Amino acid sequence: MRRPIALVSLAAAITAGFSTAAFAHIGDHSHMSFTEGLLHPFSGLDHVLAMVAVGLWASQLGGRALWLLPLTFPVVMAAGAVLGFGGASLAWIEIGIAASVVVLGAMVAFRAHPSLAVSVPLIGLFALLHGYSHGVDLPAEASALTYGAGFIVATGVLHLIGIGLGLSFNRLPVRFATRTAGGAIAVLGVALLVMH
Repeated sequence: MRRPIALVSLAAAITAGFSTAAFAHIGDHSHMSFTEGLLHPFSGLDHVLAMVAVGLWASQLGGRALWLLPLTFPVVMAAGAVLGFGGASLAWIEIGIAASVVVLGAMVAFRAHPSLAVSVPLIGLFALLHGYSHGVDLPAEASALTYGAGFIVATGVLHLIGIGLGLSFNRLPVRFATRTAGGAIAVLGVALLVMH
C-alpha cells in the first residue's frame, strides 16, 4: 500500500512544480522546444483534467485498458498535433476539449465499463482534439519534434497521476473516492463548457 501512495505523492510534487512554472511563463517563449512542450499541458485546466481522467478511467477498467488507454492517448494526440501544426481547420475545438472533460469525468463517476472497442476510439477522438490544440499553439520558434516530445512526456505524467490516484483510491476505506473525483472532473468540465 505504501508504493501507490509514494507514487501519487511524487507525481503530485512533479505536477505542482510544472504548474507553477507553466503559469509563470504563459506567453513567454524563451524556453523553446522540449521544455515549452513539457509545460504546455499543465497551463490549461482542461488538458490537466482530461489527461488525469484518462488515468483514473484506465485504473477502473483494469486489464489491458490499464496500459492501452494511456498509450492510445499520446499516440493519437501526436497525430492531432501534426494536423494543428499543419494548418488543418477543425471547428469547435475548445468546446470539444471541454466536452472531453465532461465525458471522461462522467465515465469515471458512473464507473462505465464499455469494451475496448468503444473506449479506445473514444479516447482516440478526445486525444485528437487535445493534440490539435497543442499543434495550433506550437510557438513558431520551437522545434515541432522536440516540443511534441515534451508534451507527450507531460501527458504521460498526467496519465500516471490518474492511474496512481485511481489505484490508491481503490485501496482506501472510502468506497467512492475515484467516482467522486470523476464527478468533480465532470462538473469542472461543465463549467468549462459554459465559459465557451
